[in-house]
Amino acid sequence: MEALLLSRWQFAITTVYHFLFVPITLGLSIFVALLETCYVRTNRPEWKPVCKKLVKFFGTLFLINFAMGVVTGIVQEFHFGMNWSEYARFMGDIFGAPLALEALTAFFLESTFLGLWMFGWDKLSEKAHCACIWIVAIGSNLSAFWILVANSFMQHPVGYALENGRAVMTDFFALVTNRYVLGEYSHTFFAGLTTAGFVVLAVSAWKILHDEKSRQAFTKTLAAGAVYMLVGVLGVMGSGHMHAQYLREANPMKLSSMEALWETEDPAPFAVFASINPAAGRNDFEIAIPGLFSFMLYNAPAGEVKGINDLQKEAVAAYGADDYRPDVTGLFWSFRIMVGLGGLMMLIAGAVCALIKTDRLLAFPWLLKILPWLLPLPFVANSVGWYIAEAGRQPWIVVGLQKTAAAVSPNLTGSEVFFTLLGFTVLYLLLAIAALYIALRYIRRTPITAEGRN
Repeated sequence: MEALLLSRWQFAITTVYHFLFVPITLGLSIFVALLETCYVRTNRPEWKPVCKKLVKFFGTLFLINFAMGVVTGIVQEFHFGMNWSEYARFMGDIFGAPLALEALTAFFLESTFLGLWMFGWDKLSEKAHCACIWIVAIGSNLSAFWILVANSFMQHPVGYALENGRAVMTDFFALVTNRYVLGEYSHTFFAGLTTAGFVVLAVSAWKILHDEKSRQAFTKTLAAGAVYMLVGVLGVMGSGHMHAQYLREANPMKLSSMEALWETEDPAPFAVFASINPAAGRNDFEIAIPGLFSFMLYNAPAGEVKGINDLQKEAVAAYGADDYRPDVTGLFWSFRIMVGLGGLMMLIAGAVCALIKTDRLLAFPWLLKILPWLLPLPFVANSVGWYIAEAGRQPWIVVGLQKTAAAVSPNLTGSEVFFTLLGFTVLYLLLAIAALYIALRYIRRTPITAEGRN
């Protein structure tokens, strides 16, 4: 197989591995910080020791996940030099700045204060110790911001000039305030809350059913996790809707591909189901709701929604002969999987909140039993969402400036990439299994009771 295809597979696999852990880091850091704030501020002496144990419990799960995020994330940056040197040459002046700031202002910040938090329980005051985990949470989410600043330039370039065959930065403020960043970051931030909330929900449900000594404590975290997840899901939906409206301006090809809208229509329908035929540039069969797609974009700039075929003609006129359509089938179904899982998670969170409020949760033990088995839902939604973000800009690696085929390292061979791809995949799989085993073992063997030390 050719080096380009294998390099794309390698980067995709390592990115999906990494992104399994990123949302938990973003969301769980804030949850632990909120929980420790409750511990510091509570006036209920009977709750304080239990709350401290819960902070340590979920803090340990956060540490396991954080370690995996660091290990899987470091390899990402090496890819740019090893597999994508032409991209690094073309984009280094711009892409390097937010990555450097991510390391200097975010990663060092969260790593330093995470160490203080881990080892400072008996050495720092309660307020100082709580401040450490809040700084970790801020640093983790700041890290995501800088990464998405770099990624947003690839999706929608701003603040640059072309000099001697390279893209150079001319306006750092434009790079940071790129409107694409707002959509990507807000969507990622709320996805982190959703994922962490579901983790708290699933773990709490298992502990309520299987650890009688911990039932009272984890009933409280079950309620907190449900509310936390509900806030996250609503935020994901709101930010996603906002970002989809902006895509109509910034990347209409991605937006129309998510809907498999081949022809320009006003008003445009929303396809619930479609048998997609990319070779013919149409859907052989579809079940659609007339006008719904245009209605979803109701406060976007006025005008018809352009179809894929017309956008392809415009791209050929602007950039030369080529196929500028992404994987329409993959984007279409990935979008529906993401939205469908989001709706299901909202129903789950709402049902748990309602049952807890009416004190009827234990009357539905089957719900507690299935919650741990439903834990993959947010991870699947995150993965297909990331696929939409990245596959939607193909064949470009930097939209309008550099194609993916032109970004691969010129001296790279298929066999070299294949062996590193195999090695990374096996290693990451073993690490994921190890992390899952350690986390599950800790969950099973750590009771949270009001008596004794923990």
